[in-house]
Amino acid sequence: MSTIADLKKGEKAIILDFPVDSIPLKLIEMGCLPGNEISLVQTTLFNGPLFLTINESNIAIRKDTAAKIQIEKVL
Repeated sequence: MSTIADLKKGEKAIILDFPVDSIPLKLIEMGCLPGNEISLVQTTLFNGPLFLTINESNIAIRKDTAAKIQIEKVL
């Protein structure tokens, strides 16, 4: 199963599932929910945060958190 951490710059995906207890509540409040479309805007060096667009909002999340959120890529 693919995760947000597997996305390449510019790719879009739909969030499928994630373990609620390991995702910060702030991400859920900002729209990181199953069924929402996300796109990867930018990555950083040295395993830094990933910059995403979710529901027309720009957010940054840690790569280890991104690796827990399952997605389905949109073509």
